[in-house]
Amino acid sequence: MASSSLILACVVAAAMVSAVSCGPPKVPPGPNITAKYDSNWLEARATWYGKATGAGPDDNGGACGYKDVDKAPFLGMNSCGNDPIFKDGKGCGSCFEIKCTKPEACSDKPVIVHITDMNEEPIAAYHFDLSGKAFGALAKEGKEEELRKAGIIDTQFRRVRCKYPGDTKITFHVEKGSNPNYFALLVKYVAGDGDVVEVDLKEKGSEEWKPLKESWGAIWRLDTPKPLKGPFTVRITTESGKKLVADDIIPADWKADALYKSNVQLD
Repeated sequence: MASSSLILACVVAAAMVSAVSCGPPKVPPGPNITAKYDSNWLEARATWYGKATGAGPDDNGGACGYKDVDKAPFLGMNSCGNDPIFKDGKGCGSCFEIKCTKPEACSDKPVIVHITDMNEEPIAAYHFDLSGKAFGALAKEGKEEELRKAGIIDTQFRRVRCKYPGDTKITFHVEKGSNPNYFALLVKYVAGDGDVVEVDLKEKGSEEWKPLKESWGAIWRLDTPKPLKGPFTVRITTESGKKLVADDIIPADWKADALYKSNVQLD
């Protein structure tokens, strides 16, 4: 809690200059992190949220729309990203190698996290708000709680290609409220770039690809006056331009709030 003298100083300063702020200085975000893979480490700061050993928020979801991020394949190793990492949802699903360098409780051994949420705290050009589990994984053995008590730590990071166990395939969730005239689709577990920049849908017997619009996070939608008829083939494009087609992945009798696992995956 601020002392009375500090509060008084803020009041006096604010009366003299309306733009005065008594909080920590805001740091502008860095350039967007793109699908570039090299050995260079960038500087960042990290915090943590949710339960001390948890996967993030109470609902195990976040601004990307994913659920069950405490389960395989994410296994709770998740993070919010600030603007140049989250990229208004275009960064959802991307993977980063991150290690902490300060304080002393840091192990300096990197871990891999998945972007499943966003944050807007302007504490650094690049800011990872990690799940409690991911934050603790950055500590020396037995120093997890000590590191969490530090609150804000100095880190280094680099983008890496997402890799999943061999039985993990790209999965589609038809969102609640979807109907033949409004179709919303969540795309997750994409290897390689991890994030998706385009989604297209093709009805059975048609040669026309219908582009979906980004709704929010990793959710894409299609509004159409003519009712859609399944089954649907879905094509995704990742940030580096790789395309993948899941044939007839959404069946003719599809349901809203249903999960459809494909048999395809990117390298």
